[in-house]
Amino acid sequence: MSESPMRPSTHAGRQQERLVMESGDMTRAMTRIAHEILERNKGVKDLALVGIRTGGVHLAHRLARRIQEIEGAAIPIGELDITLYRDDLALRKEQPILRRTSVPFDISGKIIVLVDDVLFTGRTIRAAMDGLIDLGRPAEIQLAVLVDRGHRQLPIKATYIGKNIPTSREENIHVLLEEAGDDDRVVIVKA
Repeated sequence: MSESPMRPSTHAGRQQERLVMESGDMTRAMTRIAHEILERNKGVKDLALVGIRTGGVHLAHRLARRIQEIEGAAIPIGELDITLYRDDLALRKEQPILRRTSVPFDISGKIIVLVDDVLFTGRTIRAAMDGLIDLGRPAEIQLAVLVDRGHRQLPIKATYIGKNIPTSREENIHVLLEEAGDDDRVVIVKA
């Protein structure tokens, strides 16, 4: 896919955005990730998805639907709020907004695929792993992300990646999803 030129953003307060993934690109990436998960794990036995709030939750549900279409079997899905596990909680001026964590199954002994929209420094994933371990002892934790933008601060690597999008530190990646009221797309925005 060729990238579109910088254009004015539809979001107030942002100067410019550059489209890097359209809806079809996102759908193909999610389908490929679903196939890779099934291939690596030889099916769905003992497999569960846990989405990190909020974009990861929507993507986890999409992955679960794709896996069910491919394999003909439903897999458990959980939703994880990592707010209280963040290492920058004490540095924030505003009160954190707590959202619901719902993992309605025992994770012990399961292969857990953590799902998030963007992998950046690795700190969100570290917090998510801490949150998971508080819930039980999975057999394995794998990581699926739609976008890996680089700039890791912790030794964390995704198991499944929809697209690698190298960025500068002056840029932000925004994954916009129809579940959140937007048209599906991924854009780079100058900070």
